[in-house]
Amino acid sequence: MKLRLINNKGYHDPTFNLALEEYCVRNLELENFSYLLFYINEPSVIIGKHQNTVEEINSDYVHDNGIHVVRRISGGGAVYQDLGNLNFSFITKYTQYSIHNFEKFTKPVIETLQSMGVNAVLGGRNDITVGGRKISGNAQFTNMKSMFSHGTLLFDSNLDNVVEALNVKADKIESKGIKSIRSRVANITEFLDAPMTIEEFTNKITDSIFTSGENAPPLELTGEEWAEVMHLSSSKYRTWNWNYGRSPEFNIQKIHRFGFGQIDARIFVKDGNIEDIKFYGDYLGYGETEVVEAFLRGKPYRAAEVSEALKDIDLNFYFGNISRKEFVKFICQ
Repeated sequence: MKLRLINNKGYHDPTFNLALEEYCVRNLELENFSYLLFYINEPSVIIGKHQNTVEEINSDYVHDNGIHVVRRISGGGAVYQDLGNLNFSFITKYTQYSIHNFEKFTKPVIETLQSMGVNAVLGGRNDITVGGRKISGNAQFTNMKSMFSHGTLLFDSNLDNVVEALNVKADKIESKGIKSIRSRVANITEFLDAPMTIEEFTNKITDSIFTSGENAPPLELTGEEWAEVMHLSSSKYRTWNWNYGRSPEFNIQKIHRFGFGQIDARIFVKDGNIEDIKFYGDYLGYGETEVVEAFLRGKPYRAAEVSEALKDIDLNFYFGNISRKEFVKFICQ
């Protein structure tokens, strides 16, 4: 399938770039073409779809430093981005082979980095690392018709801001056997033999990907399409409701880190029944977890009833590789 480059016109507003990405994955013709989108955001914290924003960010630091806070439509954890970070997004038709397949989409990026003398490899569940230090995190979105696989590339970011802007969970650091987030991230510039600007770096990756295989001319969106992207940016990505959202009060909290990421369940139990429940976390599921929450509301807070309520739910689609027995034990024990 031919690959086309999408021109984002050099915008650095994260609300615009995330809106552009969502518009493209939902609206572009994907039978004959796949697409590649690059974008660079102003200083911002990009929150995973399932995360509780307030608990993921250092609010005072973010506010004092004018850092954007924007939620994306893919799962995974919160990431700090700035003008020294390059984002790439492969937008394509959904296939069972492509979903969860981070190797497929990171391979051309890793090969380009290796050609530049950067010993990059795919590691963990969704990271690109060099010498065990993370230079890229990746996530995916699908509506079961189309999908994107996108990632960050820490080229020359302010790593102090990476540390200060995020509230990284202690269990996430401990699970990797590393004592601090600063010690496990790195800029690509640290591994280059010669200085390079991020623009030159972007061109290098673009040329490498588009000189191999049969590709089509770049895609230029129409004025009407740009207007729809702008509307999505203002009506969704710039709103408090999307980026922070309202969450009810809870009297039970269950947290556990599984192989696919952390699930943080907040449960409000009244008179022995689940009156409300909300899931947060950096898990990489694709479904809207509100569906699972709806199945559990009103059910007795007992393992047998919770298990029965979930008997027709594919938990792997919503969270990751977890059995119903494991999930019920996590919720109820």
